[in-house]
Amino acid sequence: MNEKSKARIAVLLGNFFFGTSVIAVKHISPSLIAPIGLTAIRIVTTTLLFWSIYFFRPVKLSFSGKEYGLLAFCALAGITLNQTFTVRGMSLTSPIHASLLILTTPIAITFLAAFFLKESLNRFKIAGLLMGISGGALLVFSRDLSDKASDQQTLGDLFCIFGALSYAVYVVSIKPLVQKYPTRQILQWVFLMGCFASLPLGWKSIQEADWAAFDELSWFALVYIVLGATFFAYQLMNYSIHKLGASITGSYIYTQPFFATLASMILLHESLSMTKIIAAAFIMGGVFLANYKKKL
Repeated sequence: MNEKSKARIAVLLGNFFFGTSVIAVKHISPSLIAPIGLTAIRIVTTTLLFWSIYFFRPVKLSFSGKEYGLLAFCALAGITLNQTFTVRGMSLTSPIHASLLILTTPIAITFLAAFFLKESLNRFKIAGLLMGISGGALLVFSRDLSDKASDQQTLGDLFCIFGALSYAVYVVSIKPLVQKYPTRQILQWVFLMGCFASLPLGWKSIQEADWAAFDELSWFALVYIVLGATFFAYQLMNYSIHKLGASITGSYIYTQPFFATLASMILLHESLSMTKIIAAAFIMGGVFLANYKKKL
């Protein structure tokens, strides 16, 4: 098996972890632990794992003062805010809604890059933005009647969108550092800085969590979120970016709602309504157009 084939398997597995983690989040949050506490555990544990690798394989990096400031901003946007909003949204809305709304990330990245990085903006990208917004709005204002969505579903949908936007800010902001330094070392520092905000915010929720009620399945869900959907998933995505490039790796985000939907229908017996199908078509169409490059 060649390197590109391995990278394609890696990106598929990474998106599988990301997509199916919605099921694990809903199993333990907010019933056993508050989303803010789960977020803190996720970030702190992943930080410890990244720095454990560093101590075994140290790599000396010389960030400048401005670059440390940029790392701190990226940690706030891509780790603390993204994880807090996303986990909170997952706990309130249905898995299918959450996975589809996360697809707004590449659309947001396209337009933030156009505004801040002065990347070109054509009619395809504008049409993609409008389609993506339409699909997102359709989900937010539609009511999921399944018992997998709480009575605060609309708020959960909005939190998922905020999570996607904060991650888009992170991707655009981190670009200068990624072009200069190894991604694993960048992640070590970004997660470490993210701890300084996430742990104080989630400490009370961690103490108040109903740890006695955690059964084997609940512990598995927690480990799956921390290891599978965070530590391993980030490593798999970084490997794919290195071998295939960021644009090809990003295009595989389409598989996340597929994995989430399939898992939700099998494990949670969630229904796939016509509204969700139409919204998915709008959002996926928007992602396609926003990243479409006309052949010359």
